[in-house]
Amino acid sequence: MSVRRLAEASVQPPSFAYNAEKAAEARTWIGKYPEGRQHSAVIPLLMLAQDQEGWVSKAAIEHVADMLGMPRIRALEVATFYTQFQLKPVGTRAHVQVCGTTPCMLRGAEALMEVCRSKIHHDQFHANASGTLSWEEVECLGACVNAPMVMIFKDTYEDLTPESFEKLLDAFKDGKPPKPGSQIGRQASCPEGGPTTLKELAKI
Repeated sequence: MSVRRLAEASVQPPSFAYNAEKAAEARTWIGKYPEGRQHSAVIPLLMLAQDQEGWVSKAAIEHVADMLGMPRIRALEVATFYTQFQLKPVGTRAHVQVCGTTPCMLRGAEALMEVCRSKIHHDQFHANASGTLSWEEVECLGACVNAPMVMIFKDTYEDLTPESFEKLLDAFKDGKPPKPGSQIGRQASCPEGGPTTLKELAKI
C-alpha cells in the first residue's frame, strides 16, 4: 500500500467550515455517541467534509478534530489511513474509481483504465484540463457479478464496455450524470439476457 500524503500546501485552503446543512448533520452524528466517546464520530464527520468540498483538506481534518476535542494527529491518522478519503482535489463533476480486482480485470477493467488515460489524464489523481474529471484504480468495489464496473462518488456503474464508458464520462463532463447501476439493463445480478431459471412461479 502506498503512503498517503496530504495535498501540497499550494492547493490547501486557509480554513474550513461546514455549511449550515452539514453542520446540522455533524451535530446529529456527534449526538449518536455517549459522553466521552465523541471521537468515534471522526469518520462520518470527515465524510461530511468530503461531501461538501469534494475532498478532505488539512484545514477540514483539523476542524473535525477540534469539533470532537481530539488531538489533530488522531484525525490525520484516520484520514490518511482510509482510502475512501480523497486527500487532494478531484474532478468537480466526477472522480472515477475503476475497480482493478481480478473479476473486473478478467472482464475488461484495463480497457476502462485506458479510456481514463485518454479522456481524463494519463496519470491517476490528476484532473482533466477543465478540472471536471479525475480517476484512480481501486480494489474491490463489491459488484463483481456485473464486472467491469466503476464507482463515481457514491454510485456504481456496471457492465461497462470501453464504448459505454466513454459515453458515461462525456455525460458527467457535460453535467448530466446517467442512471447508475447496470449499463446494459441487467436486473440485479441476473445472467446477461435475463434469468435462466425459476422463470415461472411454482404452483402450490
